[in-house]
Amino acid sequence: MLVIRIWNYFRGYVIIKIEGFTLEKFINLAISKNIILWDITRVDYTTLSAKVSTAGFKELRDVVQKVGCRVNVIEKKGYPFLVSKFKYRKMLFIGAILSISLVIFLTSFIWSIDVIGNERIKDEEIIKVLQSLEISEGIRKSTAKKADISNTLLLSIQELSFANIEIRGTKMIIEVRERSLAKIEIEKDVPCNIVALRKAVIEKIIVKNGRALVDKGEIVNEGQVLISGTINNENSDFPLLVHSQGNILARTKYNQIIEEPIIKTIDEETGEVFTTKEIVIGKKRIQLMNGEIPFKSYLEEKKIKEIGDLGLIRLPVVTIQHTYKEVKRIIIKQDIDALKHTTAVQGTQELMSRIPSESSVVSKDVRYMVEEQVLITEVIIEVIEDIGVKEKLTNTH
Repeated sequence: MLVIRIWNYFRGYVIIKIEGFTLEKFINLAISKNIILWDITRVDYTTLSAKVSTAGFKELRDVVQKVGCRVNVIEKKGYPFLVSKFKYRKMLFIGAILSISLVIFLTSFIWSIDVIGNERIKDEEIIKVLQSLEISEGIRKSTAKKADISNTLLLSIQELSFANIEIRGTKMIIEVRERSLAKIEIEKDVPCNIVALRKAVIEKIIVKNGRALVDKGEIVNEGQVLISGTINNENSDFPLLVHSQGNILARTKYNQIIEEPIIKTIDEETGEVFTTKEIVIGKKRIQLMNGEIPFKSYLEEKKIKEIGDLGLIRLPVVTIQHTYKEVKRIIIKQDIDALKHTTAVQGTQELMSRIPSESSVVSKDVRYMVEEQVLITEVIIEVIEDIGVKEKLTNTH
Protein backbone atom coordinates (compact mmCIF):
# COMPACT_ATOMS: atom_id res chain seq x y z
CA MET A 1 0.00 0.00 0.00
CA LEU A 2 1.06 3.57 -0.65
CA VAL A 3 0.88 4.56 3.01
CA ILE A 4 3.14 1.67 4.03
CA ARG A 5 5.68 2.57 1.32
CA ILE A 6 5.79 6.16 2.51
CA TRP A 7 6.10 5.01 6.14
CA ASN A 8 9.02 2.73 5.28
CA TYR A 9 10.72 5.54 3.38
CA PHE A 10 10.59 7.95 6.31
CA ARG A 11 11.53 5.21 8.80
CA GLY A 12 14.44 4.06 6.64
CA TYR A 13 15.27 0.62 5.26
CA VAL A 14 18.11 -1.31 3.65
CA ILE A 15 18.31 -3.58 0.64
CA ILE A 16 20.19 -6.74 1.60
CA LYS A 17 21.65 -9.77 -0.15
CA ILE A 18 21.38 -13.14 1.62
CA GLU A 19 23.71 -15.95 0.54
CA GLY A 20 23.65 -19.52 1.78
CA PHE A 21 22.07 -22.98 1.45
CA THR A 22 19.39 -22.44 4.10
CA LEU A 23 17.53 -19.51 2.64
CA GLU A 24 14.04 -20.86 3.43
CA LYS A 25 15.08 -21.47 7.05
CA PHE A 26 16.44 -17.92 7.20
CA ILE A 27 13.11 -16.45 6.02
CA ASN A 28 11.01 -18.65 8.35
CA LEU A 29 13.14 -17.80 11.37
CA ALA A 30 12.98 -14.06 10.54
CA ILE A 31 9.19 -14.26 10.34
CA SER A 32 9.00 -16.08 13.65
CA LYS A 33 10.91 -13.20 15.25
CA ASN A 34 8.48 -10.66 13.69
CA ILE A 35 11.16 -9.30 11.38
CA ILE A 36 9.37 -8.09 8.26
CA LEU A 37 11.06 -8.70 4.93
CA TRP A 38 9.50 -7.47 1.68
CA ASP A 39 10.23 -7.39 -2.05
CA ILE A 40 12.00 -10.73 -1.68
CA THR A 41 13.60 -11.74 -4.99
CA ARG A 42 15.55 -14.91 -5.74
CA VAL A 43 18.77 -14.03 -7.60
CA ASP A 44 19.91 -17.63 -7.99
CA TYR A 45 19.73 -20.95 -6.10
CA THR A 46 21.84 -19.71 -3.19
CA THR A 47 21.13 -15.97 -3.22
CA LEU A 48 18.15 -13.78 -2.30
CA SER A 49 17.66 -10.02 -2.21
CA ALA A 50 15.15 -8.35 0.09
CA LYS A 51 14.29 -5.17 1.95
CA VAL A 52 14.18 -4.80 5.70
CA SER A 53 13.75 -1.88 8.10
CA THR A 54 16.84 -0.56 9.90
CA ALA A 55 15.51 -1.90 13.21
CA GLY A 56 14.78 -5.28 11.63
CA PHE A 57 18.26 -5.44 10.13
CA LYS A 58 19.84 -5.21 13.59
CA GLU A 59 17.65 -8.08 14.80
CA LEU A 60 18.78 -10.27 11.89
CA ARG A 61 22.15 -10.89 13.55
CA ASP A 62 20.78 -13.72 15.70
CA VAL A 63 19.03 -15.27 12.68
CA VAL A 64 22.23 -15.15 10.60
CA GLN A 65 24.26 -16.84 13.34
CA LYS A 66 21.70 -19.64 13.72
CA VAL A 67 21.21 -20.52 10.01
CA GLY A 68 24.76 -19.85 8.84
CA CYS A 69 23.89 -17.50 6.00
CA ARG A 70 25.84 -14.43 4.97
CA VAL A 71 24.06 -11.06 4.74
CA ASN A 72 25.45 -7.99 2.99
CA VAL A 73 23.96 -4.51 2.67
CA ILE A 74 23.52 -3.52 -0.98
CA GLU A 75 21.96 -0.11 -0.49
CA LYS A 76 20.56 2.12 2.24
CA LYS A 77 17.30 3.88 1.50
CA GLY A 78 14.99 6.38 3.18
CA TYR A 79 14.81 9.70 4.93
CA PRO A 80 17.19 8.95 7.89
CA PHE A 81 20.03 8.04 5.53
CA LEU A 82 19.35 11.11 3.41
CA VAL A 83 19.62 13.30 6.53
CA SER A 84 22.80 11.58 7.68
CA LYS A 85 24.48 12.41 4.39
CA PHE A 86 24.00 16.07 5.13
CA LYS A 87 24.95 15.84 8.81
CA TYR A 88 28.60 16.63 8.13
CA ARG A 89 27.92 18.67 5.03
CA LYS A 90 26.13 21.68 6.47
CA MET A 91 26.88 23.98 3.57
CA LEU A 92 25.63 21.38 1.10
CA PHE A 93 22.50 20.94 3.20
CA ILE A 94 21.92 24.69 3.39
CA GLY A 95 22.49 24.92 -0.36
CA ALA A 96 19.92 22.18 -0.97
CA ILE A 97 17.37 23.96 1.21
CA LEU A 98 18.02 27.25 -0.58
CA SER A 99 17.74 25.52 -3.96
CA ILE A 100 14.40 23.93 -3.05
CA SER A 101 13.17 27.27 -1.69
CA LEU A 102 14.28 29.00 -4.88
CA VAL A 103 12.49 26.41 -7.04
CA ILE A 104 9.30 26.82 -5.02
CA PHE A 105 9.58 30.59 -5.27
CA LEU A 106 10.23 30.61 -9.02
CA THR A 107 7.40 28.16 -9.75
CA SER A 108 4.95 30.62 -8.21
CA PHE A 109 5.42 32.91 -11.23
CA ILE A 110 4.29 32.75 -14.86
CA TRP A 111 7.32 32.79 -17.16
CA SER A 112 5.73 32.25 -20.57
CA ILE A 113 2.38 32.91 -22.26
CA ASP A 114 1.20 30.84 -25.23
CA VAL A 115 -1.82 31.66 -27.41
CA ILE A 116 -3.40 28.78 -29.35
CA GLY A 117 -6.45 28.39 -31.59
CA ASN A 118 -6.29 31.80 -33.30
CA GLU A 119 -5.98 32.15 -37.08
CA ARG A 120 -7.23 35.58 -38.15
CA ILE A 121 -6.62 37.35 -34.85
CA LYS A 122 -2.95 38.11 -34.23
CA ASP A 123 -1.20 37.10 -31.01
CA GLU A 124 -0.25 40.75 -30.48
CA GLU A 125 -3.90 41.79 -30.29
CA ILE A 126 -4.58 39.24 -27.54
CA ILE A 127 -1.38 40.12 -25.68
CA LYS A 128 -2.39 43.81 -25.80
CA VAL A 129 -5.63 42.99 -23.96
CA LEU A 130 -3.64 41.02 -21.37
CA GLN A 131 -1.32 43.98 -20.84
CA SER A 132 -4.34 46.17 -20.09
CA LEU A 133 -5.03 43.75 -17.21
CA GLU A 134 -1.35 43.93 -16.18
CA ILE A 135 -0.91 40.29 -17.20
CA SER A 136 2.56 39.59 -18.57
CA GLU A 137 5.50 37.24 -18.16
CA GLY A 138 6.94 37.40 -14.66
CA ILE A 139 3.72 37.96 -12.70
CA ARG A 140 2.65 35.84 -9.76
CA LYS A 141 0.16 33.09 -10.51
CA SER A 142 -2.06 34.30 -7.68
CA THR A 143 -2.63 37.63 -9.46
CA ALA A 144 -3.87 35.95 -12.66
CA LYS A 145 -7.64 35.65 -12.25
CA LYS A 146 -8.57 33.25 -15.03
CA ALA A 147 -12.27 34.10 -15.14
CA ASP A 148 -11.54 37.86 -15.36
CA ILE A 149 -9.00 37.34 -18.16
CA SER A 150 -11.41 35.17 -20.15
CA ASN A 151 -14.31 37.63 -19.79
CA THR A 152 -12.16 40.63 -20.73
CA LEU A 153 -10.88 38.90 -23.87
CA LEU A 154 -14.42 38.07 -25.01
CA LEU A 155 -15.63 41.62 -24.35
CA SER A 156 -12.62 43.32 -25.93
CA ILE A 157 -12.31 41.19 -29.08
CA GLN A 158 -15.66 40.67 -30.77
CA GLU A 159 -14.25 38.07 -33.18
CA LEU A 160 -13.71 35.64 -30.27
CA SER A 161 -16.42 33.15 -29.37
CA PHE A 162 -14.47 31.26 -26.68
CA ALA A 163 -11.50 31.94 -24.40
CA ASN A 164 -10.08 29.54 -21.82
CA ILE A 165 -7.16 30.26 -19.52
CA GLU A 166 -5.05 27.40 -18.16
CA ILE A 167 -1.88 27.54 -16.08
CA ARG A 168 0.47 24.58 -16.44
CA GLY A 169 3.53 24.83 -14.26
CA THR A 170 5.06 28.21 -15.06
CA LYS A 171 3.24 28.56 -18.41
CA MET A 172 -0.06 30.31 -19.10
CA ILE A 173 -1.94 28.81 -22.05
CA ILE A 174 -4.68 30.92 -23.63
CA GLU A 175 -6.93 28.81 -25.86
CA VAL A 176 -9.29 30.80 -28.07
CA ARG A 177 -11.83 30.14 -30.80
CA GLU A 178 -12.75 32.65 -33.44
CA ARG A 179 -16.30 33.42 -34.47
CA SER A 180 -17.42 32.44 -37.94
CA LEU A 181 -17.35 35.52 -40.12
CA ALA A 182 -21.06 35.07 -40.86
CA LYS A 183 -21.90 35.47 -37.18
CA ILE A 184 -20.33 38.90 -36.75
CA GLU A 185 -23.14 41.44 -36.50
CA ILE A 186 -22.64 44.96 -37.85
CA GLU A 187 -24.99 47.76 -36.83
CA LYS A 188 -27.33 48.87 -39.64
CA ASP A 189 -26.02 52.43 -39.59
CA VAL A 190 -22.42 51.27 -40.18
CA PRO A 191 -21.28 51.23 -43.87
CA CYS A 192 -20.19 47.79 -45.02
CA ASN A 193 -19.59 45.52 -48.00
CA ILE A 194 -20.80 41.97 -48.44
CA VAL A 195 -17.91 39.63 -49.28
CA ALA A 196 -17.61 35.94 -50.17
CA LEU A 197 -17.17 33.55 -47.27
CA ARG A 198 -15.54 30.97 -49.55
CA LYS A 199 -14.81 30.13 -53.17
CA ALA A 200 -18.04 29.41 -55.09
CA VAL A 201 -20.05 29.77 -58.32
CA ILE A 202 -22.78 32.42 -58.12
CA GLU A 203 -26.31 31.03 -58.67
CA LYS A 204 -28.44 34.01 -57.68
CA ILE A 205 -27.83 37.47 -56.25
CA ILE A 206 -30.49 39.63 -54.60
CA VAL A 207 -29.44 43.19 -53.77
CA LYS A 208 -31.50 45.06 -51.17
CA ASN A 209 -29.01 47.85 -50.58
CA GLY A 210 -25.63 48.57 -52.15
CA ARG A 211 -24.15 47.82 -55.58
CA ALA A 212 -23.74 44.29 -57.03
CA LEU A 213 -20.27 43.57 -58.41
CA VAL A 214 -20.80 39.99 -59.65
CA ASP A 215 -23.27 38.16 -61.92
CA LYS A 216 -24.79 34.68 -62.08
CA GLY A 217 -22.33 32.00 -63.21
CA GLU A 218 -19.29 33.96 -62.07
CA ILE A 219 -16.62 32.21 -59.97
CA VAL A 220 -15.72 34.19 -56.85
CA ASN A 221 -12.94 33.71 -54.31
CA GLU A 222 -12.93 33.98 -50.54
CA GLY A 223 -12.98 37.61 -49.39
CA GLN A 224 -14.03 38.99 -52.79
CA VAL A 225 -16.52 41.89 -52.60
CA LEU A 226 -19.93 40.80 -53.92
CA ILE A 227 -22.10 43.77 -52.95
CA SER A 228 -20.32 47.06 -52.46
CA GLY A 229 -21.35 49.61 -49.88
CA THR A 230 -19.73 52.36 -51.93
CA ILE A 231 -22.08 54.06 -54.41
CA ASN A 232 -21.02 56.87 -56.75
CA ASN A 233 -22.80 60.12 -55.97
CA GLU A 234 -23.32 62.45 -58.96
CA ASN A 235 -23.96 65.41 -56.67
CA SER A 236 -20.76 65.03 -54.65
CA ASP A 237 -17.06 64.42 -55.12
CA PHE A 238 -17.25 61.74 -52.45
CA PRO A 239 -19.06 58.42 -52.84
CA LEU A 240 -22.11 57.53 -50.80
CA LEU A 241 -21.40 54.91 -48.15
CA VAL A 242 -24.24 52.55 -47.27
CA HIS A 243 -24.88 49.45 -45.21
CA SER A 244 -25.01 46.70 -47.87
CA GLN A 245 -27.84 44.20 -47.69
CA GLY A 246 -28.69 41.23 -49.85
CA ASN A 247 -28.49 37.49 -50.41
CA ILE A 248 -25.92 35.72 -52.54
CA LEU A 249 -26.79 32.09 -53.28
CA ALA A 250 -23.85 30.16 -54.67
CA ARG A 251 -22.79 26.62 -55.45
CA THR A 252 -19.97 25.40 -53.18
CA LYS A 253 -18.15 22.13 -52.66
CA TYR A 254 -17.10 20.46 -49.43
CA ASN A 255 -14.79 17.47 -49.41
CA GLN A 256 -13.45 15.10 -46.78
CA ILE A 257 -10.71 12.50 -47.21
CA ILE A 258 -10.60 9.42 -44.97
CA GLU A 259 -7.59 7.08 -45.06
CA GLU A 260 -7.88 3.61 -43.55
CA PRO A 261 -5.34 0.73 -43.83
CA ILE A 262 -6.72 -2.50 -45.25
CA ILE A 263 -4.22 -4.56 -43.28
CA LYS A 264 -3.76 -3.16 -39.80
CA THR A 265 -2.25 -4.11 -36.48
CA ILE A 266 -4.45 -3.76 -33.43
CA ASP A 267 -3.61 -4.07 -29.75
CA GLU A 268 -5.86 -6.45 -27.85
CA GLU A 269 -5.74 -6.37 -24.05
CA THR A 270 -5.01 -9.69 -22.33
CA GLY A 271 -6.38 -8.62 -18.95
CA GLU A 272 -2.97 -8.69 -17.23
CA VAL A 273 -2.15 -5.44 -15.38
CA PHE A 274 0.99 -4.15 -13.64
CA THR A 275 0.94 -1.00 -11.48
CA THR A 276 3.71 1.20 -10.07
CA LYS A 277 3.65 4.48 -8.15
CA GLU A 278 6.09 7.31 -7.63
CA ILE A 279 6.35 10.68 -5.90
CA VAL A 280 7.74 13.57 -7.93
CA ILE A 281 9.23 16.49 -5.99
CA GLY A 282 10.34 19.07 -8.53
CA LYS A 283 12.66 17.04 -10.77
CA LYS A 284 13.35 14.36 -8.13
CA ARG A 285 11.49 11.08 -8.53
CA ILE A 286 11.01 8.60 -5.69
CA GLN A 287 9.84 5.14 -6.73
CA LEU A 288 7.39 3.71 -4.21
CA MET A 289 6.99 0.38 -5.97
CA ASN A 290 9.92 -1.29 -7.69
CA GLY A 291 10.11 -3.95 -10.34
CA GLU A 292 10.45 -4.21 -14.08
CA ILE A 293 7.41 -4.11 -16.37
CA PRO A 294 6.75 -7.79 -17.05
CA PHE A 295 5.20 -7.20 -20.48
CA LYS A 296 6.82 -6.77 -23.89
CA SER A 297 3.82 -4.93 -25.33
CA TYR A 298 1.57 -2.80 -23.20
CA LEU A 299 -0.61 0.29 -22.97
CA GLU A 300 0.26 2.81 -20.25
CA GLU A 301 -2.18 4.93 -18.30
CA LYS A 302 -1.17 7.66 -15.86
CA LYS A 303 -3.10 9.11 -12.96
CA ILE A 304 -1.51 12.27 -11.58
CA LYS A 305 -2.55 13.65 -8.21
CA GLU A 306 -1.24 16.90 -6.74
CA ILE A 307 -0.43 16.59 -3.05
CA GLY A 308 1.54 19.82 -2.69
CA ASP A 309 -1.44 22.18 -2.80
CA LEU A 310 -1.41 23.76 0.66
CA GLY A 311 -3.85 26.55 -0.13
CA LEU A 312 -1.66 29.65 0.11
CA ILE A 313 1.27 27.92 -1.56
CA ARG A 314 1.48 25.13 -4.09
CA LEU A 315 4.55 22.93 -3.84
CA PRO A 316 5.73 21.02 -6.93
CA VAL A 317 4.85 17.63 -5.37
CA VAL A 318 2.66 15.07 -7.16
CA THR A 319 2.04 11.34 -7.04
CA ILE A 320 1.87 9.41 -10.29
CA GLN A 321 0.28 5.99 -10.66
CA HIS A 322 1.41 4.10 -13.75
CA THR A 323 -0.91 1.33 -14.94
CA TYR A 324 0.50 -0.98 -17.61
CA LYS A 325 -2.00 -3.17 -19.47
CA GLU A 326 -0.55 -6.08 -21.40
CA VAL A 327 -1.61 -6.27 -25.03
CA LYS A 328 -1.00 -8.71 -27.82
CA ARG A 329 -0.56 -7.44 -31.34
CA ILE A 330 -2.96 -8.91 -33.89
CA ILE A 331 -2.75 -8.38 -37.64
CA ILE A 332 -6.14 -8.30 -39.36
CA LYS A 333 -7.27 -7.79 -42.94
CA GLN A 334 -10.40 -5.70 -43.24
CA ASP A 335 -13.16 -6.42 -45.74
CA ILE A 336 -12.88 -3.75 -48.44
CA ASP A 337 -16.61 -3.49 -49.14
CA ALA A 338 -17.39 -3.05 -45.45
CA LEU A 339 -14.50 -0.60 -45.15
CA LYS A 340 -15.81 1.47 -48.07
CA HIS A 341 -19.21 1.73 -46.45
CA THR A 342 -17.75 2.70 -43.06
CA THR A 343 -15.41 5.37 -44.44
CA ALA A 344 -18.13 6.81 -46.68
CA VAL A 345 -20.49 7.15 -43.71
CA GLN A 346 -17.73 8.66 -41.56
CA GLY A 347 -16.75 11.16 -44.26
CA THR A 348 -20.39 12.15 -44.85
CA GLN A 349 -21.02 12.69 -41.14
CA GLU A 350 -17.92 14.84 -40.77
CA LEU A 351 -18.90 16.91 -43.81
CA MET A 352 -22.49 17.43 -42.65
CA SER A 353 -21.20 18.78 -39.34
CA ARG A 354 -19.32 21.47 -41.30
CA ILE A 355 -22.04 22.36 -43.82
CA PRO A 356 -24.44 25.16 -42.71
CA SER A 357 -27.84 23.75 -41.78
CA GLU A 358 -29.71 26.27 -43.96
CA SER A 359 -27.90 25.19 -47.16
CA SER A 360 -29.38 22.80 -49.74
CA VAL A 361 -27.49 19.68 -50.83
CA VAL A 362 -27.31 19.43 -54.63
CA SER A 363 -25.18 16.31 -55.09
CA LYS A 364 -22.95 13.83 -53.31
CA ASP A 365 -20.05 11.86 -54.79
CA VAL A 366 -17.82 9.23 -53.17
CA ARG A 367 -14.51 8.22 -54.73
CA TYR A 368 -12.28 5.32 -53.69
CA MET A 369 -8.63 4.60 -54.34
CA VAL A 370 -6.26 1.96 -52.94
CA GLU A 371 -2.63 2.92 -52.45
CA GLU A 372 -0.09 0.67 -50.69
CA GLN A 373 -2.79 -1.32 -48.89
CA VAL A 374 -4.52 1.88 -47.74
CA LEU A 375 -8.09 2.67 -48.79
CA ILE A 376 -8.46 6.38 -49.56
CA THR A 377 -12.07 7.56 -49.52
CA GLU A 378 -13.01 11.05 -50.70
CA VAL A 379 -16.52 12.31 -50.05
CA ILE A 380 -17.60 15.37 -52.06
CA ILE A 381 -20.86 17.19 -51.29
CA GLU A 382 -22.06 20.08 -53.43
CA VAL A 383 -24.49 22.55 -51.87
CA ILE A 384 -26.18 25.85 -52.56
CA GLU A 385 -25.75 28.29 -49.69
CA ASP A 386 -25.68 31.98 -48.90
CA ILE A 387 -21.98 32.84 -48.98
CA GLY A 388 -22.36 36.54 -48.18
CA VAL A 389 -20.79 37.92 -45.02
CA LYS A 390 -20.70 41.57 -44.00
CA GLU A 391 -17.42 43.39 -43.66
CA LYS A 392 -16.95 46.93 -42.41
CA LEU A 393 -15.68 49.49 -44.88
CA THR A 394 -12.16 50.42 -43.92
CA ASN A 395 -11.52 52.96 -46.69
CA THR A 396 -14.10 55.74 -46.87
CA HIS A 397 -12.57 57.68 -49.78
